[in-house]
Parts: sequence; structure tokens; C-alpha cells
Amino acid sequence: MKSHPELYRELPSVDELLRLPELKELVAQDGQTAVVDACRKVLDRLRSEIADGHMNESKLVLALSGMAPAIRAELNRMLNYSLLPVINATGVILHTNLGRAPLAGSVIDHIRETAATYSNLEFDLESGERGRRDVHVDRLFRKLLDETTGVVRPTGRTGVPVPTCAPISTIVVNNNAAAVLLALNTLAEGGEVIVSRGELVEIGGSFRIPEVMAKSGAVLREVGTTNRTRVFDYEQAINERTRLLLRVHRSNFEISGFTEEPGIEELLALAAKHKLPLMEDLGSGALIDLRTVGINNEPGVLDSLRAGVHLVTYSGDKLLGGPQAGLISGREDLVARMRKNSLFRALRVDKLTYAALEVTLLAYVKRDYNSLPTLRMMQLPKEEITKRAEAVVLAIGNKSGDEAHSPRSEFGKDLAADLVEGESLVGGGSAPSAVLPTTLIALTSRSHSADELAARLRAAQPGVIARVEDGRVLLDLRTVFPAQDQELSLILRQLAN
Repeated sequence: MKSHPELYRELPSVDELLRLPELKELVAQDGQTAVVDACRKVLDRLRSEIADGHMNESKLVLALSGMAPAIRAELNRMLNYSLLPVINATGVILHTNLGRAPLAGSVIDHIRETAATYSNLEFDLESGERGRRDVHVDRLFRKLLDETTGVVRPTGRTGVPVPTCAPISTIVVNNNAAAVLLALNTLAEGGEVIVSRGELVEIGGSFRIPEVMAKSGAVLREVGTTNRTRVFDYEQAINERTRLLLRVHRSNFEISGFTEEPGIEELLALAAKHKLPLMEDLGSGALIDLRTVGINNEPGVLDSLRAGVHLVTYSGDKLLGGPQAGLISGREDLVARMRKNSLFRALRVDKLTYAALEVTLLAYVKRDYNSLPTLRMMQLPKEEITKRAEAVVLAIGNKSGDEAHSPRSEFGKDLAADLVEGESLVGGGSAPSAVLPTTLIALTSRSHSADELAARLRAAQPGVIARVEDGRVLLDLRTVFPAQDQELSLILRQLAN
């Protein structure tokens, strides 16, 4: 058997490979630079396999006989898109790893018509002078928020509730972490921000509230304990350096049992007493009453603003159902200060985001909630999912109607599918305890483990992303677009065969 040095000497040079007839065709098609890079990558892989002891003489002979196809495959990987559409069959509606909220078709149309040419992004068509880019969505936010935030608070010695009509303004940055950063930097740089220890959350990707606060230049002042914080704790911490009271919604976990936290009304009264703003980081931020889709105890933007919270930060690509964005809505004078902050320019979003937000917000103005995929998926009844799941199982093996409704359907010699009860999740750090009833397609294989079966689904075109639980691959059609059902059936049929 040849030693490592002898195996290395068997490897061809890049120049030798380029003289192969198949590679000459690739050079003519894709250019020499790209083909040379692909050759080097394939050769590097072979060297690594030799160094790791995974390559012997017979394996190397086989590998060298397939160099041209291997280089062609590597070239395809290099020159094709790596950001690809997939079928989300996990049942997690706002799946962070899969891009969170899918956008409405009308959003794509508006992006196309404004991005492929020039637009009035920062140009006032009426005056012919420079305008502000955020007017395109601020006008819609004002309509949605101003008209529905008839805030009522007790004022004066009598404590009689009177409505307040302070205008609500909104600005947009690139995500919710940026929104929190901008708000804290504007309102509390060099001063203290009081927050409960039970709300010092990690918001995903290892970004933590204390770290965002440190970057903002504000000083964190923790109060209370992990499970119990009272309004008295906030009041004891207030001093001449206090600039802001911060409430953070625990959007991706829950604390239950021996717990206590002050209500919004208590914090607002304390803020008014000390003439401090109260800011709430909602994280997800819904503009509709989620109880209408069976989700309870998840605060919305309107709930906070109606209560009188001075500033609310939230995401655009979560429960709002729009593009990635960080939104800051609240008292006009406070938002105006953020707009003047030089950090706002560094964090601002582009015309594509404004176009996507404009269409999304117009759907809310028109109450056309069904046009937003996120809201449509949340409202999807279990009965409809069951019918679609039955149809997919029927299409895998062209079974008769009676067979398709049987407890178990066998396809070929290897694959079996069951319809089982299950639960969908909202996801994306939103409504952690909320589940939606659904029907799952549970796949098992005689010759492959559940993990291997899931890997084969991911390798399909397009890739199918599923859940693996209890030795089964679970497919939830709540997050599969109806137009993808036929494509999914074809992929499963190919898998069965």
C-alpha cells in the first residue's frame, strides 16, 4: 500500500486538469478563473482526505477517475445562489433560521416596481424639494396608531380619567436590537436605565439586553430578583442620574410559579411622578388582537400605547408579518429626538424595506389580514390542514380514497406515513406558550433513521425542512403554502421510490 507522500504525488496539477476536454468546455462557458478555483478546491479536499487517513490507493484511483464531474459540481456550487427557497414544513410560522415572516405577493410587486427604476424615496413630489424617507410609512403608522390610542389616564386632584391625544410618531431602523440601541442612546446616554432582573433577556444570536444597553452608552440599573420585582424596587433605584424606565417583554420564555411584576399602570404612575419616560421593548409587536387567532397573553403595540407607554420598540418581521425592521413608535417629541441622532442614519433602512413595509401596513389599514402570510397561517383552521395532509398522502402513492384515510399508508418497500395530532408554534421569539392545533404527516422508514430521512428531504430541490421527534419525521402543512403541496407530494413520492 502506498504511503501518504506517494498518494500526494498521484494528484494531478491544476494545469493537467485544465487540459481535460471536459474542463476546456467549462473554461469556455464559465471562465478560467472560476474553473481554476474549482480545481483547487477539489484537490484541497483530496489532500485533506489523504492527511486524515481516509484515502487509500484504490479510493484515490476512483476519485481521480471522477475529477471532471467533481470539478463541475464544485463549479455549480460556487456560481449558483447559496440563498435558496425552501419548503418550511416545521409548523413554526416565524422560523428565525428560515427568514421569519414570508412576504405577501403584493410586497414583491411593489418592491419590483420601485426598485427597478428611480423612486421618490427622499423627494417631495409636491414641493419639488428634498423629503424624508420615513414619511412613506409614518403616515400609515399614524393612521393605525393615532386613531386607536385614545389613551385614558387619571389626572389632576380628582383623578378623573381624561383622554389624551398626544400624536404618535414612528421611525424605522434595521432590526429591533437597533431600535433599542437608538432609543437608549438618545434618551439615556451617560445616565441610568432601570430594568427588572427578570427581564434581562437574550434576544437571539447571543445578543443580550445588558450588552445592547452598554453599547448605547447608558448604565444598566438592575432591580428586583429574577422571579419577583415590585414597583417599590424601581422607586428605590431612582436618583438624579436616572433617565429612563425600561420594561422588556419576555417574548421567548416564561417565568411561572412564585412570581410578581408591576403592571403597566404602576410603572406609568411612577414615571409620571418622577417625570421620566417609560419605554417598552415588545420584541415581536402585533398590530391586531391576537386573541382572535387563539393566542392569549401576548401584548400588542396598541395595548401598550393605549395604556400610555411613551415608547414601544418591536420587530417588522415577526407578528407584524413584514420585512426585517426595527420600529419605534411613541410620543412625537421623543421620536423626533431619535430622528436627529446621528446614529439613526447609521441604522436606517433602504428603499426595499420601506416598500415592503408600506404594502404590509396598507393591508392593516384595509383590514386585509388574509393577504399577509403570517396572519393567514395563524388563522388556518386545523380542519383545512387535515384535508391538505390527506391529499398529500394520497398523492404520494396514488392510493384510493379509502386507503388514504387509513391509520397508516405504506409507500413502496420503505416509507410509511401516518396522520397524527400535533401543534404548530408561532416562533420567532413570539408567544412562547401559544400553540395552534394541527395535523401532522409522520414519516418513518425501514432502512433509514429519522435523521437520515430528514437529511434526504433537505437535499431535495427545493429543500424540505421538517421536525424530527420520537424517531419520526414530522411535516406540518400549516407553514407550507398550498401552492407547494403538489411539489411536496412529488418530493415524497421520489423519496418513497
